[in-house]
Amino acid sequence: MTTFKHDRDIEVGPISPELLTTIEQSHLAIIVLSPNYASSTWCLDELSKILECIQEQDTRILPIFYNVDPSDVRNQRGSFAEAFTKHEERFSEDVKKVNRWRAALRKSEAELVEEIVKCVWKEVHPTFMLSGSLENLVGIDFALKQLQLHLAPEENDVRFIGIWGMGGVGKTTLANLVFQKISHHFEHSLFLSDVRKKKLSDLQTQILFPILKGDHIWDEWEGTFFIKKYLCNKKVLLVLDDADQLSQLEKLVAEKIWFGAGSRIILTTRNERLLVQHGTMNHKVDVLSDDEALELFCQHAFKNDQPEESFQELSQHFLHYAKGLPLALKILGRSLYGRDQNVWKSALYNLNKIPEPEIFDSLKVSYYGLKEMEKKIFLHVACLHRGRDKEQVIETLDSILDISSRIGIDILVETSLLTIEKLHSQGNSVEMHDLIQEMAWRIVREESPEELGKRSLLWCRNDIFHAFMNNTVRGYVEILYICIYVFAHLYTRVNY
Repeated sequence: MTTFKHDRDIEVGPISPELLTTIEQSHLAIIVLSPNYASSTWCLDELSKILECIQEQDTRILPIFYNVDPSDVRNQRGSFAEAFTKHEERFSEDVKKVNRWRAALRKSEAELVEEIVKCVWKEVHPTFMLSGSLENLVGIDFALKQLQLHLAPEENDVRFIGIWGMGGVGKTTLANLVFQKISHHFEHSLFLSDVRKKKLSDLQTQILFPILKGDHIWDEWEGTFFIKKYLCNKKVLLVLDDADQLSQLEKLVAEKIWFGAGSRIILTTRNERLLVQHGTMNHKVDVLSDDEALELFCQHAFKNDQPEESFQELSQHFLHYAKGLPLALKILGRSLYGRDQNVWKSALYNLNKIPEPEIFDSLKVSYYGLKEMEKKIFLHVACLHRGRDKEQVIETLDSILDISSRIGIDILVETSLLTIEKLHSQGNSVEMHDLIQEMAWRIVREESPEELGKRSLLWCRNDIFHAFMNNTVRGYVEILYICIYVFAHLYTRVNY
């Protein structure tokens, strides 16, 4: 934060161009109103300029009343009245200037109270950070503008906004940045992180903490009653980060009438269906473009926006691996910072053998939230059917698993594990992010690290051959059936 303090020795004559420029460029002006403040024409001109900036740009002002009564300033009594009597005599030919000074001082208490509250709120609010203190965020400007259009904090209606996308794509980062930018518009604002991991009563207690003065909510129904009772007349901003259960939302933010005019409720989730069921306006967060991915990776790997010349080719390999996923780009970049090329090459080789656990632990959250049949469908698609026509995949899964898999495919799309992409010819293909597919492979391999025949699926030629040659698939009817099906119909996927 850069500050500017004027020198008392230059308070002669008009305000200097340097100071005028400084005032225009300032985000916050702190004005100390002392008993002799109004006697200085220089100070009054400065104050008038500051108030102009408040009207024309996003300058904030914090008045400090030092040994003066704020009402004396506003009503120009006491020493302020004496000062203005002298000013009116001195500037009898420029009455407008004196009136501007009077108007500026009248505003200092009444119209600037909101600005004081905003400044203090930012200082004391436990979750607030100035956006400038964050890392240099990449690829978020467009998403932020789109989201702010949905939010429209100046509008007086109540809005539910949903942010969804796959794990590690930047939903929390986007929600946090929005929270920082608009929280000062609200009477009550709160960012609830990791909602899916917390007890409902604890979340209700957090929401109601400023109102109930620290009393804990023990009964969920009581908490819901208090939320409706105490927040219905308050303009609130609530962010529920990483929500995954409709039952939670029904007891925290079920209806718009629970909140006062102008309130905004932001939900982040991996599950689009959850947002549809809750009736929110939805915003999807996608992976980064190639240029954005390079910039983010380099910020962490080189502390720069571009790779060092000798690392350019190696950097491309890591970018190919991450496929634009911000979480992966950050983790990989941080792990490689300051290391030589040999370490980079070793890390790249190991990624195919021992995937980065922090990345996959994040991605697995979506998988563990599925029902058993949905898990089966996901693993089959990841291991055997990625890139195939959607209708063919559904037909195959219906036959092999003896279920109707169409709704399962839709659920996997809604939970950001699958995507449906248009084929060049007619039809749609079933796709997924490379790291999500690798996560699926890892899940299957972990079922039986040593005995291949005990895994629920086999998809690599060598693994299938090894399992049959060692006669380890006996008793695993599903595996045997899948293997035969692969040999007969999907030989291109088995890499013969």
